[in-house]
Amino acid sequence: MEPRIQSKNGKSWSKFSRMMNDDNQDTFRNVSRSPGLQIWTINNMQMVPVPAQAFGNFFEGDCYIVLNINENKGSGQTADIHYWIGNTSSQDEQGAAAIYTTQLDEYLGGSPVQYREVQGSESPRFRSYFKNGLIYKKGGVASGFHHVDTNVYNILRLLHVKGRKHVTATEVDVSWKSFNKGDIFLLDMGKAIVQWNGPESNRREKLKAVMLAQDIRDRERGGRAQIGVIEGGEEQSSPELMKVMTAVLGQRSGPLQEAIPDDAPDQVQKTNVKLYHVFENSGNLVVQEVATQPLTQDLLNSSDCYILDQGGSSVMVWKGKHSSKEERREALNRATGYIKAKNYPSSTTVEVMNEGGESAMFKHLFKSWREKGQTQGLGTTYSVGKIAKVDQVKFDVMELHARPELAAQQRMVDDGSGDVKVWRIEKLELAEVNPSTYGQFYGGDCYLVLYTYQISNQQQYILYMWQGRHATKDEITACAYQAVNIDNKYNGAPVQVRVVMGKEPRHFLAIFKGKLIVFEGGTGRPGVISPDSGPRLFQVRGTNELNTKATEVLARASSLNTNDVFLLKTDQMCYLWYGKGCSGDERVMGRAMSDVLSKQDKQVVMEGQEPAEFWVALGGKAPYASDKRLQREEPPHSPRLFECSNQTGRFQMTEVEDFAQSDLDEEDVMLLDTWEEIFLWVGNLANEYETKEAWNSSLEYLRSHPAGRDPDTPITFVKQGYEPPTFTGWFNAWDPHKWSGGNSYEEMKTKLSDAASVSQITVDLSNANLNNSPGGVSGGGYRAPGGPVSSFPFSKVQVADLSPRSSTPTSPSTPRSQPSASMTLSPSSSLNQSFVDGGTMSPSAGGSGMYLDPQLLLNKSPSELPQGVDPTQREVYLSDLDFENLLGTKRADFQRLPKWRQNDLKKKAGLF
Repeated sequence: MEPRIQSKNGKSWSKFSRMMNDDNQDTFRNVSRSPGLQIWTINNMQMVPVPAQAFGNFFEGDCYIVLNINENKGSGQTADIHYWIGNTSSQDEQGAAAIYTTQLDEYLGGSPVQYREVQGSESPRFRSYFKNGLIYKKGGVASGFHHVDTNVYNILRLLHVKGRKHVTATEVDVSWKSFNKGDIFLLDMGKAIVQWNGPESNRREKLKAVMLAQDIRDRERGGRAQIGVIEGGEEQSSPELMKVMTAVLGQRSGPLQEAIPDDAPDQVQKTNVKLYHVFENSGNLVVQEVATQPLTQDLLNSSDCYILDQGGSSVMVWKGKHSSKEERREALNRATGYIKAKNYPSSTTVEVMNEGGESAMFKHLFKSWREKGQTQGLGTTYSVGKIAKVDQVKFDVMELHARPELAAQQRMVDDGSGDVKVWRIEKLELAEVNPSTYGQFYGGDCYLVLYTYQISNQQQYILYMWQGRHATKDEITACAYQAVNIDNKYNGAPVQVRVVMGKEPRHFLAIFKGKLIVFEGGTGRPGVISPDSGPRLFQVRGTNELNTKATEVLARASSLNTNDVFLLKTDQMCYLWYGKGCSGDERVMGRAMSDVLSKQDKQVVMEGQEPAEFWVALGGKAPYASDKRLQREEPPHSPRLFECSNQTGRFQMTEVEDFAQSDLDEEDVMLLDTWEEIFLWVGNLANEYETKEAWNSSLEYLRSHPAGRDPDTPITFVKQGYEPPTFTGWFNAWDPHKWSGGNSYEEMKTKLSDAASVSQITVDLSNANLNNSPGGVSGGGYRAPGGPVSSFPFSKVQVADLSPRSSTPTSPSTPRSQPSASMTLSPSSSLNQSFVDGGTMSPSAGGSGMYLDPQLLLNKSPSELPQGVDPTQREVYLSDLDFENLLGTKRADFQRLPKWRQNDLKKKAGLF
């Protein structure tokens, strides 16, 4: 029975539809098509832009539209539109956000992918825009939307921070009752932010919380706030900061709440994938099942729309380019209707895409995917029959070293000219293989191949673990065990690669210089005589020494293929058979391989001119693959990164969208899927259980992949600090020195402590007015960037201003224009005092705020800087005009750049 879903949501939908008129085009005339992030909130059914300093702040009572435009090398711009639904937002606002999303998609030409996001269940892609976390604020814009200046200190709020990879911070009541032992809390008082770490929180969570606190300070306060950190299990070590906490929250009575368990993560991979055809019938939406996994691209018809359901974890809508305008416009509404009909949670992720603008995730669910007009590129893989054929482009080794992205695409660290050493597993121990037989691998054996090469005069190692198809389980286990022993001898430097017989990676072929022969069975162990198995047939693939191998196949006529070279070895003769479809280069490599395989006389046999004894040796003439060459290009799939962790008590994998080197967590194992191979990256602080489980999980990941992946895909084991270019090339701007001085939690905390020693965070308790009335301060409330004035219990503390310019304490009746907490500074910290008082250091800087002449900051050593200037944040002391002139970007855009890019701009400007 086909499910039928009501197509429209009655009067409400009609009301929203009337919004789609020409007047609304004005809304989009200010939409920038430049790469970057743009955000709007829905206010009185209109799209209102959110200022950049408020990005990452979301009011629970609102809906938002988020547009992200990417500039991709070679493929131009891509865009993603998300509409975010707050937990307490109204149906009208949700409907308006959906309509505007569809309208914005049409305005941008229909190419963006649309996503529906629900508070607390955001997609990894959405979260990737806000690397330091999402902040959920109470209230909404119903009381009026306000653009707020960056330097606003009239704030008192408590943020409950959760998450290790994807951080969320939710406003909770400013009370000790809100705390628990397992999470982290930020007490934000405008000019002071105190981070309290639950005694059961881990180091990674603490680091992410510090980064969030710094992000609030830098974006919302213009860098003018002090941050202090309290370890919840060692509160006595931070007496001054605890005075602040007590002044605001009162004395703590009773024990803290127990830790709240983290939410169970969604399964990364749902194998139950189904494709449905969606169409209208008498005003009802009909959803008809078309196919289950593995899916193929030819199931999608350009004149129709489809829903792809990934086991209920996500719903994707595909709109054919020839489907009707009405169908395309209704896509989001149909997806939500489908979710209701299936009784899926309202938080289910929804993606809507047009033909030609499919998301990487969508393509990953299909067994093969070919882009229109896709052309052959470097390292392109072709499949003929069952064995992949690699069309290798001549390359320069130095170019591979200089361009890791080329090394990654080619799957080549060099041209295979390094040193090679081979061992075979014999009686579960290592036995060296005679170099004269290097390149000969038997299906009954396991081998270890250590490859040594140099980059920048440094030794690099790759350890290949080759597993024969007929090797025993004990031998395979011993191979892995001995690999660990070799790895230990080289202090963990080798990159380990699991190679399954017949699935040898490109570089493995290259190191044997066109002499790689894979025997189906038997052993290469000395003294073991293989029984006479009669004639043997080998298929030769390759055009040069870098990409050639010979694979033993059944000695039957049906094994032949008109596109290849074959070697038939009998007791008396070695036949060199050339198929009509093979090239001159392939014939040359076939001849070279025949000399390795046999010392006997060679007889060249052209297809169609075979002597009778040739067919007799193969058991008689029989049909074989004789179609003219059909080269099928393997699709270039986008790489995907996953975090493998058991920090929450059980092993789990979580995807990281829009990944960068900074997403590689030193405490975890990360899985990078480039489709042709799997990388397991092991952080220096990853525990042994995670490392062990990562191997098993990578095998399970391949086995359960909905696109029917090859379970023998090569798996490469990489350790932090020893990454080969085939791995680093998948990351933009890899920094090889990152691991020598990264921002660990301890380092960041020490840095903050140093700052606090200059400007202690204190509260003048003698002047504090502890007002416990629930109504809070008269005329209270606060303005936070990106949202309204929202009432909040500003009840616990009223603090004096202790600045030298005003020795008289502020009266409680004075209008609250002063900060909610003041800083006590050492007499020598004149520059920091100017920060607190908002003074201007240089009249020439123009405008209010504290600015310095750039000449005082440029190319100066830390000792040459004005007293109190933080040498790591010199850009904070520039006026907006000087900032833009020196760094070539606006302050808000600079803050959204990754850290390495910020540092690069600062170095070029002389501010580092």
